[in-house]
Amino acid sequence: MKNKYYLITLLVLIFDHLTKWVVRANMDLRDSIDIIPNYLRISFVRNSGVAFGLFADIQSAWKPYVLAAMAVVAVIVILIYGSRMPLNRTLLQLALAITMGGILGNFSDRIMHGFVVDFIEFHVNESFHWPTFNVADSAITIGIALLLIDTVKNPEMEEELQQN
Repeated sequence: MKNKYYLITLLVLIFDHLTKWVVRANMDLRDSIDIIPNYLRISFVRNSGVAFGLFADIQSAWKPYVLAAMAVVAVIVILIYGSRMPLNRTLLQLALAITMGGILGNFSDRIMHGFVVDFIEFHVNESFHWPTFNVADSAITIGIALLLIDTVKNPEMEEELQQN
């Protein structure tokens, strides 16, 4: 990945931290503000797990270290993979940059606070709740979706990599 893609990673990281800071500065833990009644609200929660609250219920002294190691490994894999891919595969490079920004956003939150701030809560009339998430989680999801789209559009590149 070259400089313009690192800039995208940095912008995702900054936007993620800015939104989390606004929530922490203006809301108390577990406060909620309805944005679209019955569908969307801002709810300040602390997530000790990974994206969308996965593994939050696991209680282990090792969990923060395991989650941090997973993030570091993911970033290293993205950097290596991105450096081996042609820069003209714009969608792929964009996907990797966005994903890395999200990973770094949650990683740095976990390092600084010991938890990740989540605040976007989708629900339908209180009967269905999507797990509360944040900008970093969204970036990871969008980045992986773009990566899948790129893979479908460019299957010959993946085959070529496997042969080398």
